[in-house]
Amino acid sequence: MQGYRDDGVVLRTQKLGEADRIITLLTRHNGRVRAVARGIRRTKSRFGGRLEPFTHVDVLIHPGRSLDVITQAEVIRAYGTPLVSDYPKYTAGTAMLETAERFTPVEKEPAIRQFLLLIGGLRALGDAIDPNASAANSASAANGEVLGSSDGSDNGGEPGSFAEPGTGAKPAEVPRDPRMVLDAYFLRSLTFAGYAPALGQCARCGTPGTPIAARTSRNGGSPPKADTPTDDTAISVSSGSADANVTKPLVAFAIAAGGMVCADCRVPGSASPAPQTVALMVALLRGDWDEAMRSERRHRVECSGLVAAYLQWHLEHSIRSLRHVERA
Repeated sequence: MQGYRDDGVVLRTQKLGEADRIITLLTRHNGRVRAVARGIRRTKSRFGGRLEPFTHVDVLIHPGRSLDVITQAEVIRAYGTPLVSDYPKYTAGTAMLETAERFTPVEKEPAIRQFLLLIGGLRALGDAIDPNASAANSASAANGEVLGSSDGSDNGGEPGSFAEPGTGAKPAEVPRDPRMVLDAYFLRSLTFAGYAPALGQCARCGTPGTPIAARTSRNGGSPPKADTPTDDTAISVSSGSADANVTKPLVAFAIAAGGMVCADCRVPGSASPAPQTVALMVALLRGDWDEAMRSERRHRVECSGLVAAYLQWHLEHSIRSLRHVERA
């Protein structure tokens, strides 16, 4: 049978026999593909180190009986180079690869949006700067491309997605935390899969509102009722899609319900995130890194926990790499 050529990112590898490996790739045109690289583990293999995780490669694949066979591979870009020497970046990148594989459960089913998102995410992760690094290192490492803007001008019209290499991404204006890049990737992967969290309206009744700190936990009283003025802790993220005169304060984040909920729809076990945490999630979805990087550390940690729980609930599977990601 005639082979086919495609480009993709290596998600993972596993040993096969004495000298072979099974390579799992997320490709541009054929979705997730599993193929055998014969003899790759031999010292004089023609593949060398081209088929390692994080590598964007151009491959020639021939169909086989049970698994396809990779006969040629050329490196387009090795995204793992800036990650392997930085533990926070490496663990975040590993979680990205695992998430991309989970979001493409069917082999050879095209998933161009997930592919472009992964490419942009790995590129942004490589350019990210650990906030604990010195100011000198931060200044010298901030000369990379930013994530895609909310208008989709960097990636052919995909709103809020990462920019693909070579599509005109602008130089970074603010340093990005690797953990926040990972959270942004999670949120946008969920959005592309149809699981975007409701942050500007109640996920159950659909009434628009603004996130507000739940007063039951602070003062022992009940949350504010609908149509009542909120205090200065409220942060507006409403999309304005409904009547502005009918609003409710959003007091909790219910994972099973699909996002923020009002006091009337709150279910047992819901989290009560700070309004600033919800605003951070909105900024990450929109690609507003100026706003995101102004957030406080405690809100970033809370955001990471909510996003990770929300992701794994919808995947119905845990992301094992997350246990190694530094979130404190």
